[in-house]
Amino acid sequence: MFDFVRKHNRLFQLLLLILILPSFALVGIEGYTSFMDGANKSVATVAGQKITQAEWDAAQREQADRLRRQMPNLDPKLLDSPEARREALDGLVRERVLQAAAKDQHLFVSDERLQAMFMNDPQFAFLRNPDGSLNKSLLAAQGMSSQMFVERLRQDLTLRQVSAGLANSSLASSANAGVAFDALLQQREVQLQRFKAQDYAAAISPSDAELEAFYKDPKNAQQFQVAENAQIQYLVLDLEALKSDVSFTEEDLRKYYSENASRYTVAEERRASHILIKTDKDGKPDERAKAKAKAEDLLAQARKNPAQFADLARKNSQDEGSAANGGDLDFFGRGAMVKPFEDAAYALKQGEISPLVESEFGYHIIQLTGVRGGEKKSFESLRAEIEAEVRKQLAQKRFTEVAEQFSNSVYEQADSLQPVADKLKLNVLNATVQRKPAPGATGPLASVKLLEAVFSDDSLRNKRNTEAVEAAPNQLVAARVVQHNPAHLLPLAQVKDTVKTQLIRQLATAQAVKAGTARVAELQKAGAADAAGLEAPVLVSRALPRDLPRKVLEGILSADASKLPAVVGIDGGDGSYVLARINKVVARDPAVVDAKRAATQYAQAWSAVEAQAYSNALKTRYKAVVKAPAAAASAAQ
Repeated sequence: MFDFVRKHNRLFQLLLLILILPSFALVGIEGYTSFMDGANKSVATVAGQKITQAEWDAAQREQADRLRRQMPNLDPKLLDSPEARREALDGLVRERVLQAAAKDQHLFVSDERLQAMFMNDPQFAFLRNPDGSLNKSLLAAQGMSSQMFVERLRQDLTLRQVSAGLANSSLASSANAGVAFDALLQQREVQLQRFKAQDYAAAISPSDAELEAFYKDPKNAQQFQVAENAQIQYLVLDLEALKSDVSFTEEDLRKYYSENASRYTVAEERRASHILIKTDKDGKPDERAKAKAKAEDLLAQARKNPAQFADLARKNSQDEGSAANGGDLDFFGRGAMVKPFEDAAYALKQGEISPLVESEFGYHIIQLTGVRGGEKKSFESLRAEIEAEVRKQLAQKRFTEVAEQFSNSVYEQADSLQPVADKLKLNVLNATVQRKPAPGATGPLASVKLLEAVFSDDSLRNKRNTEAVEAAPNQLVAARVVQHNPAHLLPLAQVKDTVKTQLIRQLATAQAVKAGTARVAELQKAGAADAAGLEAPVLVSRALPRDLPRKVLEGILSADASKLPAVVGIDGGDGSYVLARINKVVARDPAVVDAKRAATQYAQAWSAVEAQAYSNALKTRYKAVVKAPAAAASAAQ
């Protein structure tokens, strides 16, 4: 079949063209592209509305960007892990469920409430300018306009209303909190006796027959198997591979510098102090006239003695945020202040005092105290950066030109990758891969799509080149299987030492458990009189685990202590068996959690549980269904 396609390539191109053109006419180029690239694929549904792969990818990018801003040193691998991708999708589903609930409940946040919250909530203080306006430069640094910020805040507050009443309604008395924390942090005095597998291992010497039986046991076989793998050659066409093959001149670099001059100019910032006399634009004329007269009098005083501007501001300015600092507003850029204030400040020379400036907040008297920025960086200081950018742009252009050639060539010359590598000056790389990306894999070898192509029936059977796979944006990869190695059991002779070690450990663990179980029975009969082999008494609790394995600690704390002393045995699950004699129960240490803090934490925990239960109920009500598997890759992979 594939040989016939290759031999009649032009015929098939014509047939495909005839089939494809009507599709373009019906759904349009954009719709056809979306259909073909899988971006419109549904990964979840809420209330019958689908969440697409493209929306999931966008949510994941936004989540990664937010985490990078919050934790610059975070390992980049964590941002694109299956867990991170699933968290982004779960967040998207939660948001859509809350949106559906808010719509049904007719919830909305008015402009007045938004304004009041922005002006009064401390969490927004960093976004407020001294005059109370929105700091647009800070928003721009986050990639948002003021309109985007307002709408996002409105949506966030609207969605919060869905569950706020429930989340804030949980009450917890000190008595209830005390009971809960007493149970959780109860202390027990115990004496331990440990039975470790390694103490019994030296005396165990399994026979060859026992080793062979252990090796052949299906329950153990996987330990001695080599997983299926393939030795491959692969080619990567990406910007990095093409950067070294682009050429440019010094003139090209200087032209790029000139065309992008604005990028290399430091934005001018100004520092000013001001005196504000507040007045309402819609206030009574006599009140406005009185405010203006007061501002004019202060202006006259400031101009008469500019050195006393700070004292005048401290005594007279009605801007609570800056008056205590002598009216100082620190440095600000364009767009940070209201327009009349900005225009006046940028029209002054350093040290000058403005005439009265009227804004929506009242009358301002402005003194310019500093100017910085506005300088253009030299070409020489930026040469390395410009060269890197030009090289990247040329590589991008080159990638666009040769991507189709790469895809066609690996398909048409399917018996080898070398001709394509020679033609495009790429390096043929070698690797051994499995059906799933190896832990910590990066780059093309982490692409699920590439590995699926490598392990396809045609690729394994015929050893032909895979199709060109888009492993990442601006990255095409093609591979060819050199040797396929199915999963197989290693010969016993090759793994005999490993088999022996595993069997001895198993038998030694069984002996440790047997000895521990027998000792538990002895102590249960003998009572408190028999203390042979027991360690000195110690207090243990969840707050004081004494380096005990979690399984052992939970076994001790959950044991019936109604009749003491009580003896329990716990299999540690790590080749050890621990005997514990519980001598007495001791109340929790009040220093760990005081009563007031316990009540607060108990209420918070109860609220979280109720909120989660309500969230789950809403998901059921609005038929939230996640179709993507937990470890699904993004569309790019």
